[in-house]
Amino acid sequence: MRIFIPALAGLAFATAAMAADPGLPAPHVWQPGVISGVLHDSAPAFTPDGRTVFFGRSVGAGLPDPAIYVSHRRRDGGWTAPEIAPFSGRYSDMEPYIAPGGRYMIFVSNRPAEPGGKVLDGFYNRQAQPGGGGQLWRVDRVGDHWGEPKRLPDLINAGTSIFAPAVAADGSLYFMKPNAETGRFQLFRAPADGAGGYQAPAPLPFSDGSVTTVDPAVAPDESFVIFGAGFKPAKALDMFVAFRAADGRWGRPVHLGEALNAPGSDAEARLSPDARTLYFSSERVTDKAPRQPEGWNNGKYNIWEAPLRPDVWRELRARSLGAG
Repeated sequence: MRIFIPALAGLAFATAAMAADPGLPAPHVWQPGVISGVLHDSAPAFTPDGRTVFFGRSVGAGLPDPAIYVSHRRRDGGWTAPEIAPFSGRYSDMEPYIAPGGRYMIFVSNRPAEPGGKVLDGFYNRQAQPGGGGQLWRVDRVGDHWGEPKRLPDLINAGTSIFAPAVAADGSLYFMKPNAETGRFQLFRAPADGAGGYQAPAPLPFSDGSVTTVDPAVAPDESFVIFGAGFKPAKALDMFVAFRAADGRWGRPVHLGEALNAPGSDAEARLSPDARTLYFSSERVTDKAPRQPEGWNNGKYNIWEAPLRPDVWRELRARSLGAG
């Protein structure tokens, strides 16, 4: 989801990102011209075997705005031409997230909450968003295909601007919705209740609505969450990580560095099935390919990838949990 970032505000956690650059490797664009194309492409969600990917793609000629697409890995290592997923294409669907284990997917849609109703309007950043609302829907894997989407309960969908789902291994759900007072997005976690449902959601402690925080990607064991935010030193929307201690305490957000965070918007973080590779969406262009208005290197969202080096990740964890 492309987010307008209002003027950045102060927050106690904001200074946590002012440590030295962590030294993560520079990313590279993923599947240029195939999955990263001329439109806005974002939020890749892989099946556990890594052989199928779902992702969001924005409007094209005669196509819905946006829709969830699917591509399959070929035997030669390439990927098939993306097609609209069987459960998408009628409404504005985006931000798929496949649960660890692959049994189901959560995604965002503006489709009516009840059959025959109207599509959802949204309200965030203190502005009405006609047709731009969203709530969370679940679609289960049934044999070798996907079933019919079902809306998550009102406990989660308490409003019409619920976006960016992420799912932990135990079923706990992360998402974002606008703060009632500031209008800025903040991050929430709804613990799994052990019976297939959820306990009441609560905001993450470093996300109080005074600074925009968006698009969580959570480790299966909830040991860390990567997200987009306007904390310093971000000039727009940068990616940060916060780690979680064994006692459940969340550390401070740490900036992921200048190699990953280019000028402009960097968001929609996702993890590979083994949590060793970071995928994210970026408006950056590269000087390693011609910049072409009608090609993939055009300044619209592409999907980029970068390895999460274990040594750097250990250092980031120490910074997050060791900060006073």
